[in-house]
Amino acid sequence: MKEALHTAASLRARSESAAAGLPGLLMSAERLAATILLGDHGRKRAGSGDAFWQFRAAQPGDPRKSIDWRQSARGDGHFLRETEWQAAQSLMLWVDDAASMRFAGSGVDRPSKLRRAQTLGLALAVLAVRAGERTGLASMAEPPRAGSAQLIRMASALMEGGEVPDYGAPRPRVMPFGSRAVFLSDFLGPVEAVTDALTAAADRGVQGVLLQILDPEEEAFPYDGRTLFESMSGAVRFETLKAGQLRDDYLARLTARRAALRDLCARTGWRYQLHHTDGSAEAALLPLYTALERRK
Repeated sequence: MKEALHTAASLRARSESAAAGLPGLLMSAERLAATILLGDHGRKRAGSGDAFWQFRAAQPGDPRKSIDWRQSARGDGHFLRETEWQAAQSLMLWVDDAASMRFAGSGVDRPSKLRRAQTLGLALAVLAVRAGERTGLASMAEPPRAGSAQLIRMASALMEGGEVPDYGAPRPRVMPFGSRAVFLSDFLGPVEAVTDALTAAADRGVQGVLLQILDPEEEAFPYDGRTLFESMSGAVRFETLKAGQLRDDYLARLTARRAALRDLCARTGWRYQLHHTDGSAEAALLPLYTALERRK
C-alpha cells in the first residue's frame, strides 16, 4: 500500500512539474517560430496545385474557414476539403529525452541540450501547423495531426518525465510514407539504432534532418588533473588523476562519430546539421527550416 501511494505521489509530482513547464515551452517555441514567419523565409504555401484529394473529418484545432460546408451538410459531421499536396505533407519529430540530454555545462545562461531540442522541435511543429501541415512525434503511436490543439498535445508529451536510459535511441513508431522528419539528439549513444531508424525511414521515402546538439564543453573537453566523470543518471562513474591525457582520444572518437553520422545521412538522403547550445536557437532553426523546405 505504501509503495502504491509513493508511486502515485511520484507520478503526480512529475505531472505537476511537466504542467508547470508547459506554458514556458510553448511560449519559447512560438517566439522562435515567429523569427522565421516574420523574416524573408516565412511563407505559407498552398502546395503544388489545387487538385482535389479527399474530404476528411474536422479535428479539434482545425480553422473554421477550412470547413467545406456543402459536404458537411450531407452528413452528420464537419468535413475539410484537402488538396493532393496538403494531404501528403507530414512532419515527424523525434526529440531525444535520455539522461545525457539533460547536460548543461558551466556557461551561465546556457540551456540543457534537452531544453534546446524541445524548443527547436516544437518551433518546427508550429511552423508546420501554420503552413497547414500535419505534425506529430515519431516516438508515439498517435498519427500526425493538424491544428493548434496538436501543438498542445505535443508539448505535453515532450514535457513528460519518467525513467530514461543514459543515451537515447530513435525507434519511430509512426513514420508516414513520404513524410519529412527531424531527429534531435546528441547522438552519443549506440549508432546502430540511428542506422536502423534512418534506413527504415529511407525505405518509406522519408527524408529529413539529423540535428546533433552538443554542449560546448563536450566539444572542447576542458578537463585536466583529477576529475570525476559521472553519467547524468549516476549509473556510470569514472575517476582519473590525469583527465587531460584523455582529451585526444575523446576528441578523436567524437570526430569519428560525427563522420559516421554524416556518412549515414549521405547514404539515406538525409541531412546532417550540428548545433551547440551556446549558440542562439534562431541560428539553428533557420537551417533546419530551409533544409525541410527543399524537401517539399
